[in-house]
This record gives sequence, structure tokens and C-alpha cells, in this order.
Amino acid sequence: MDLPQTRIVKFLKKHHVLTLATSVNNIPWCANCFYAYLEDENCFVFTSDNDTKHAQDTIINPAVSGSVVLETKIIGKIQGVQFSGEMNLPDKNLMPKLKKAYLKRFPYAIFANTNLWILKINYLKMTDNRLGFGKKLIWQKTGQ
Repeated sequence: MDLPQTRIVKFLKKHHVLTLATSVNNIPWCANCFYAYLEDENCFVFTSDNDTKHAQDTIINPAVSGSVVLETKIIGKIQGVQFSGEMNLPDKNLMPKLKKAYLKRFPYAIFANTNLWILKINYLKMTDNRLGFGKKLIWQKTGQ
């Protein structure tokens, strides 16, 4: 893995809340979700009730976008990721792996009565001002 990808993965594993943006019929929505990032699958895993607005939106339109950010007032320390991808209920054969990863990060989630969702990343841009003001690192799925 090259240096930009290493920085991105390290950042995503360090944080735990993503902002998810959905849209149906040109009506946007956003929600915050606790996530686990799986490097080998390049995806976010999180839980949500099927009746939430963002889950209902993705059943109609699985194309989503979002962000993970470090809140800071110090310009030189600003870091954040913006991404786009596809959100779905996971395949049954992938479910045990995803569930294990999520519960390892959030053990209390075992008591939640929600569904596990997967967000496969297609495009990701990281801003990291520690590398220079406005420095961008880009990752894009091959063939996009």
C-alpha cells in the first residue's frame, strides 16, 4: 500500500462517526452513523433500523456520499475525508465477517435491534493540512 492510502486507512480507523448523505427525488438527507472500516473490503460497516430515512432512501437509491472529519480550530491540523459509494444490506456470506468487525469496535451493539449495512467506497478524497495547506489525497476505484 502506498503512502497516501496508508494515511487514509490510518485516519479512517482512528475515527468512528461518519456523516452519510442520501437523496431520493432530489430531496437530500444526512445522518450520522458509528462505523467500522474494513481495509481489505474498502468499506464502512454500520447499523441502522430499516425504517430510518437514510435506510429507506438507499433501498430506492443506493448511491450515497459522506464524510469523516476531525474537528479542530487549528488550520494546520485540519483533516477530513469525503467519499461516495454504494450502501446496501450485505450479502449473507459476508455477514459474519462484517458483524465480527463491527462488534469488535462497538461491543455494546450486540444489544441493539438493528440491521448491519455496508457502504462500499467508489471514490475518496482526503484533505490533510498537516501535509501542507489544502493537500489532497485521492483514492478512486479502478474503472470509475
